[in-house]
Amino acid sequence: MTLWLFLPLLLLLAWLLTGWLRRYALARSIIDVPNARSSHTVPTPRGGGVAIVVSFLVMVPVLASQALLDWSVAWALLGAGTGIAILGFLDDHGHIAARWRLLGHFGASAWVLFCLGGLPPQEVFGHTLELGWIGHLLALFYLVWLLNLYNFMDGIDGLASIEAICVCLGGALLYVFAGHPVQVWGCIALACAVAGFLIWNFPPARIFMGDAGSGFLGIALGILSLQAAWSDAALFAGWLILLGVFIVDATTTLIRRLLRGEKVYEAHRSHAYQFASRQFGRHLPVTLAALVINLVWLLPLAVAVTLGWLDAGVGVSIAYAPLVVLAFTFNAGQPENR
Repeated sequence: MTLWLFLPLLLLLAWLLTGWLRRYALARSIIDVPNARSSHTVPTPRGGGVAIVVSFLVMVPVLASQALLDWSVAWALLGAGTGIAILGFLDDHGHIAARWRLLGHFGASAWVLFCLGGLPPQEVFGHTLELGWIGHLLALFYLVWLLNLYNFMDGIDGLASIEAICVCLGGALLYVFAGHPVQVWGCIALACAVAGFLIWNFPPARIFMGDAGSGFLGIALGILSLQAAWSDAALFAGWLILLGVFIVDATTTLIRRLLRGEKVYEAHRSHAYQFASRQFGRHLPVTLAALVINLVWLLPLAVAVTLGWLDAGVGVSIAYAPLVVLAFTFNAGQPENR
């Protein structure tokens, strides 16, 4: 019962910290000024995602001390999460070359795998795959890609926040269905921290998340998904389904830009969600559409896989297929003047 009292306080802390960070950003002129690559039209302070980082990481040792979060997961979150947040914070205040950011991303991801013990065996299309060191390498790139795609997808008001809350609460529900209710607390705590920030970030946003917050959310969700993999192989597939909106849009965009020979590390506005927001003329319909897709399409499929009603590979394929169609419909990865 005592822990339930902490959760509203966690949300309140994130809300208060975001308000303070907004004043700090305005005083220091840490402002996102609209340009040809922006999806917003009004100068807006950035860096509010630090509130998510601080409020959630304060809660992590509390959960671990109460045996509500494995210490291995806690150390992964504290070490990698802090490192990625600091790297993003410095980049928000200046500029860090892409190669150094990427090196930091791989270092943080390697720390996660060291803490968690790599990637456990996976069940795909009815077969158990013992991947060994290849699995660990795949997990390393999975974490790096997830934290980067979260940064790429944080381009319109409220989208990254809504996605994180949906994934975390959906992941908590999967744990309950899988018979691991004690594992829900990390997910619920992160959802509360993001909810406190979302009050300021909901369209029209009064502050943006910034690289510190988006990168942190990417690595944190990656860590929680690998924790799920160690609990139950089907749970990892469920998490991949829950993350489908961001994974499909970002991956489709990356592949199509690579095929055209573009420099993928340069800023652009060619994600499906960015084309959609320009088509609708507002951010809110796109953010709410992501919410509906998560609740109506992805969550039921994730539950079906977790309960064993669907094979993991089949479930992920079914979940992603219409998302790929949507990505192509909204020209993901195509030139912006298309």
